[in-house]
Amino acid sequence: MLTNKDLTIGTLLHVFRLRILLPWAMVLAETSLMALIPLFIGFAIDGLLAGTSRELWTLAAIMLALVVVAVIRRVYDTRVYAAIRVELGKEQAARSADLPVSALNARLGMGRELVDFLEQTLPEAMAAAVQLTIALIVLYAFAPVLALAGGVAALVMLAIYALFHRRFFHLNGALNQQTEKQVHVLEQRKARPVRAHLMRLRHHEVRLSDTEAVLYGAIFIVLLGLILFNLWFAATELKITFGTIFSIISYSWEFVESALALPFTLQSWSRLSEIMRRLNTKNPIAEAPPR
Repeated sequence: MLTNKDLTIGTLLHVFRLRILLPWAMVLAETSLMALIPLFIGFAIDGLLAGTSRELWTLAAIMLALVVVAVIRRVYDTRVYAAIRVELGKEQAARSADLPVSALNARLGMGRELVDFLEQTLPEAMAAAVQLTIALIVLYAFAPVLALAGGVAALVMLAIYALFHRRFFHLNGALNQQTEKQVHVLEQRKARPVRAHLMRLRHHEVRLSDTEAVLYGAIFIVLLGLILFNLWFAATELKITFGTIFSIISYSWEFVESALALPFTLQSWSRLSEIMRRLNTKNPIAEAPPR
């Protein structure tokens, strides 16, 4: 299936598109149902305060449908992506027979990250996009200013990540380069080389972690500012019910949670860009900047 093709996310999507389509459709259905829950909780609150339980039963039906879709998707997901991992691993082993065992072992692990991206990261990004869209629509329905604040926060967040992209690429390249040497180092069965190798891995991982901490700290400040602004605006500038205030805050928080998936996806893509370049190179390579 993958013979004579570059081992990339695009190739996997093209070759296995029919297998992947159903799980992604269920992701969209699950996300849409999940995104409706805060709105219908608000309706249920107002309905119960008014003495009617119709909205509560509607909420219960949505929750039941969500559980059914979520369970079926997870059962099916595991089988689809496990089969893709097998096909990718077979192709990697076939075309990398000349590589040192250490590098091949590391690249087999890296190849699995491509499938992990399709199974976990990309569906989460799709779900986040749906949630962001629904959150913005609902917030706009309550007051355009609330949606505008969310849009501005998202743009600021993307600008912050853009400042970190090249650094993530270089740091992941250095970590992958060191990982490819691991089996070779262990084969020496000497304490000093093993310790030096582990210390280098630690050094690269700490640098990555520190960069992530700074990035997410800056993004959290922006998104928490959004929550505070929307709470203040809803409570002081709008004449609405308690249920509506709950819905506004819930969708503002849902916007924050969904928005956090975007930099995580971009960060994963930075790492995968380096991995895909590495997997399609016959020999171990040194770190290089992204194109």
